[in-house]
Amino acid sequence: MKFKPSDHIKLAIILSLTIGLAPFTPVPHSYQKLNWLFQGGNGMQTLDYFDLVLHNLPWLYLVFAAVKYFRKHNT
Repeated sequence: MKFKPSDHIKLAIILSLTIGLAPFTPVPHSYQKLNWLFQGGNGMQTLDYFDLVLHNLPWLYLVFAAVKYFRKHNT
């Protein structure tokens, strides 16, 4: 079974809204980690960098899936 580009978009949205934003309160974890990194990353451990990558991969997947979807539909 082959995934259609629209299936990739749907999966990426679901992953971004769940894993990418978890935990939801008080601030999404991916935002918190990116903010910490942009402020210099003082005190970040190896596990914090892994956590940063893990929570932001769904957002990168969403960007790539959207680019692939729109390129296919604009040609």
